[in-house]
Amino acid sequence: MSGSEKKVAVFRKEHFNAAHRIFNPAWDDRKNAEVFGKCSNPHYHGHNYELIVKVTGVPDPDTGYVMDMKVLSRITSEEVLEKFDHKNLNLDTIYFRDLNPTAEHIAMVIYDLLRARIDPRLDVQVRLYETERNFVEYPA
Repeated sequence: MSGSEKKVAVFRKEHFNAAHRIFNPAWDDRKNAEVFGKCSNPHYHGHNYELIVKVTGVPDPDTGYVMDMKVLSRITSEEVLEKFDHKNLNLDTIYFRDLNPTAEHIAMVIYDLLRARIDPRLDVQVRLYETERNFVEYPA
């Protein structure tokens, strides 16, 4: 494998704060509490999310970049931070009006938003930490 065929992964880390309520509207409060516990609080609760975006590809022969990190930073800011930071995900965003804002779904939505703006020749993966110990990756 020549140097021009070797893939490299680059990462961008961001933080955002958001509130949400995890619940199934088809269930009563008792069933939601049984399944989702404190996360189904009708008055919402929040997290300090940590987002890690991984972009993998072959470095460009002219720049040496897989992706210009300034561009990745700008895209992540526009597509994630501006839309989700200090928001109630259920009420303030269009993405979770009909989608339960679990960490799994949030990661999938973020992936779709970023994927649409990143060169399709590059692989993208999202890792979202809801807490220090609980995180999800998409795609798996």
